[in-house]
Amino acid sequence: MGRHHHQNQPGKGPSQRQLRVGEMIRHAFADILMRSEIADPEFDGHAITITEVRVSPDLRNATVFCLPFGEGDPKAVRDALVKHQRFLRGELAKRVDLKYMPNLSFQIDETFDHAERIDTILSSPDVKRDLG
Repeated sequence: MGRHHHQNQPGKGPSQRQLRVGEMIRHAFADILMRSEIADPEFDGHAITITEVRVSPDLRNATVFCLPFGEGDPKAVRDALVKHQRFLRGELAKRVDLKYMPNLSFQIDETFDHAERIDTILSSPDVKRDLG
């Protein structure tokens, strides 16, 4: 048999390329949200932090993990992001130099149920830079 060319071997994390693209998208997303270019009542009174962007091995799909702070229902914020997916992809395409902008899906980051995790994120150098 020939060599297997599997991108997703068990125990093998995402490639450098996936990580780099995910980080570029996360950073650009933070920028778009910071400028609050989306006019949607669901976003009023919410600060949305993008905690992670996971890109599929073929770079065609990206899952955006977001963490809404503030009043109201985090799911409503996620639904609003989904509703504005096309606009967001267009904005990302202006900022991130990729041949093909991945399809975006949005998830609430459920790992952050604890306030101390949130403090950790907010004090992390990456996020501080985004919030700068």
